Amino acid sequence: MKAAIKAIVTGATGMVGEGLMHECLQNPDVEHVLVINRKPSGVSHPKLKEIIHGDFFDLSAIKDQLAGYKACFFCLGVTSVGKKADEYYKLTYTLTMHMAETLVVLNPDMTFCYISGAGTDSNEKGNGWAAVKGKTENDLMKLPFKQVYAFRPGFIKPIKGLSNAHSFYKYVNWLFPIGRALYPGGFCTLQELAAAMMLVVNKPYDKKVIEGKDIIALAK
Repeated sequence: MKAAIKAIVTGATGMVGEGLMHECLQNPDVEHVLVINRKPSGVSHPKLKEIIHGDFFDLSAIKDQLAGYKACFFCLGVTSVGKKADEYYKLTYTLTMHMAETLVVLNPDMTFCYISGAGTDSNEKGNGWAAVKGKTENDLMKLPFKQVYAFRPGFIKPIKGLSNAHSFYKYVNWLFPIGRALYPGGFCTLQELAAAMMLVVNKPYDKKVIEGKDIIALAK
């Protein structure tokens, strides 16, 4: 029998986080969703609680509201384009680890699901985004959560009707069926990604780094 999921979702004002929030709210296995945003999501739902908090590097003011959760779907992230290396490192590695280190003390039985990306370098070679993501994955897995998974989607097809899909997707969505046919592991839907993340909370998966082909297999 599946245990009901109480989940924290970060990044709900971005495309992936918004999609995770939406799918969690529609899923009967999820009984409660907490989103932590810098600005309001504009979404209202009986299962949803929203905390507006400006500084993710200092969670002390909201710490007492973060206990009692079974899962964290960490979808907060930035592009490396146009950012200096130290800024990208701070917003990707330092911010993620600070929040994870806070949550693991409050919720040691939590499953922490981190949105990484295709091409991430687990060997942490070089100074680019792939090495920073690799270090983030590796150090998250050293924390004493019940489970930690790093999800590495490639091209993600957004959910129709949601607000925060990147504008360029409307120009390239026509490529999705072609890409899926030629390179299925590199193309998944946001619904598939959300389904895979929710599934591993109650049904542990044998891989901790979950690539595109694994996302699709889990979602079936």
